[in-house]
Amino acid sequence: MTPRYIAQKAGAMSRLLVFVVQTGIFAASVGIAFFLRFDLRFPVAETAHLAAAILICVVMKNIVFHLARLDRGWWGLVSLSDLPRLAAGNFLGSLVAGLAILRLAPAGFPRSIYVLDLLVCSVLTVIARLAARLVYESSRQAPPGTKRTLIYGAGAAGISLLAEIRRNAGLPYKIIGLIDDDPKKAGVTIHGFNVLGNREKLASLVSKHNVETVLIAIPSANGQQMTAILRLCQDAGVSFKTVPGLGEIIRGHGLAKQVRDVAVEDLLGRSQVHLDEDQIAKKLDGKVVLVTGAGGSIGSELCRQIARFHPKAIVGYEISENALFYLDLEMKENFPGVAFYPEIGSVQKSRRLAEVLERYRPSILYHAAAYKHVPMMEAHLFEAVENNIFGSYMTALTASQYGLEDFVMISTDKAVRPTSVMGVTKRLAELAVNSLQNGGTRFMSVRFGNVLGSNGSVIPLFKKQIAAGGPVMVTHPEMLRYFMTIPEASQLVLQASTMGKGGEIFVLDMGDPVRIVDLARNLILLSGLRPGEDIRIEFSGIRPGEKLYEELQTFEESMVPTGHKKIKIFTGPGISFEEMKASIDQLRQICSARDVTQLLLHLKETVPEYNPSTNVLKRALVEKQIPAEKRKLALAQAQGH
Repeated sequence: MTPRYIAQKAGAMSRLLVFVVQTGIFAASVGIAFFLRFDLRFPVAETAHLAAAILICVVMKNIVFHLARLDRGWWGLVSLSDLPRLAAGNFLGSLVAGLAILRLAPAGFPRSIYVLDLLVCSVLTVIARLAARLVYESSRQAPPGTKRTLIYGAGAAGISLLAEIRRNAGLPYKIIGLIDDDPKKAGVTIHGFNVLGNREKLASLVSKHNVETVLIAIPSANGQQMTAILRLCQDAGVSFKTVPGLGEIIRGHGLAKQVRDVAVEDLLGRSQVHLDEDQIAKKLDGKVVLVTGAGGSIGSELCRQIARFHPKAIVGYEISENALFYLDLEMKENFPGVAFYPEIGSVQKSRRLAEVLERYRPSILYHAAAYKHVPMMEAHLFEAVENNIFGSYMTALTASQYGLEDFVMISTDKAVRPTSVMGVTKRLAELAVNSLQNGGTRFMSVRFGNVLGSNGSVIPLFKKQIAAGGPVMVTHPEMLRYFMTIPEASQLVLQASTMGKGGEIFVLDMGDPVRIVDLARNLILLSGLRPGEDIRIEFSGIRPGEKLYEELQTFEESMVPTGHKKIKIFTGPGISFEEMKASIDQLRQICSARDVTQLLLHLKETVPEYNPSTNVLKRALVEKQIPAEKRKLALAQAQGH
């Protein structure tokens, strides 16, 4: 049976139960009304009237309640806002039933029954719903990690917070009561919970009720008041959190500057990733895993996701000291049971990498280190080649020499029919890594498109522009990109790595491409503003190396499905180890000479589908006009200096 079928059956059973209970209430209210009318002594002569009244009321009231949709919904979630609708339904039901009785029941029907039935039926329908809510709330299971909680503040914010916690069983808070510094509120009961006292009683209440955390719901508190409350919580030995008020969102230097956080998953409309966690755990459990580029968006998320599967240790290899410092703090705080070793180093330094591999002897290496900014790499051709190609090749070669089980390189959709230096260097890196496949270390690459929330993503850029009052700058109205979130990409990389036998290029399912201008409009709308009115959208033109849309495979490649619907394998022409080694050696000579023309010719020869951008071609043309001797002399002087 499918989940949908089970849900439909459960819904049908629920509706049947509501109908049965409701019908019983309608019949019982008529009977009780008759007994009340005749002082609890029912005369036999009224049997015909009772039978007719029960039949008519049950039919007519069920019809009215159905039309008013009072026989639907979750009775367990009934609130005061439902009572007026219920009262109106009872009144209308009794009115319709009364009119029908006048026409259809035997003569001499007691008129007072109409009023008594309305009152009794109203009381019983309310009691039934309140009972359902009590049963619902008492049967809810508290989620793991639920903490005994006090709410500090019995004002509007505290009451709203209390109501939300009561409604949402998934929140990990078991409310003990409230405290408030207003003496008028002492002893007041709110939604069934007492205001237990003021701040002076906080420590004793924490001790008496084994309170674990305090939720501070006083948005109007100033800095001094908040500091005093936090000190009280610290002295009482409880953790604390604060609840911001709505005023913090809409107040300030203009509404545009108060941009609320946006859930990028909502913009993408992507379904949750379903992983074969047993397979991933089998791959990572008890292993030492090394991640290059560990301080970056993807690298750091890979470290977080890997830590979930209980590796023996994670080695974070990163050239940025600052990024590695903060990642180290985060990993030790959030994953204290997993050893994390931060190591500073460049993927271009094979000796340094060898030192790290010798020290930790990892089994798996995830290679996320790369230069990724397309326009930036158009202006730094040689740096892109040295980092993305030489760095990837040397890292993979060193991994092979140390006998690692798996080497997984993070690639990009920009490697397909590249028009940018970044794209062609990543494509050549794929070829270089796969050329090392010889039956030992399993080498594989994973391609995916843009990642929202990553360093350089359009989302933070657009949000800054919106917060500044606009305009939001989009390159082109028809610019299309594939998007996924950082956790989704990282999880699928881990899943793909369990499937590789060596030499594969995995491509993640990116869904449908998204127009960048639509993404900008959605962000403006989700910020509570109107595109084109409150915030302008302007077009800056396509940047060097960019193309209007990205592709995930070339014509020469064929797609092979895997056991996971969001992961495919693309196979295409490769390069032998000898050819790649010769190509790398030649590239090194070209980079040493800083010859742009020869570099472009070599890249084009190795990756025939590469189409250099106009900017890069202009640079090659300009440098070609400079005499070779003069260029060499300038380079030598620069190196000597």
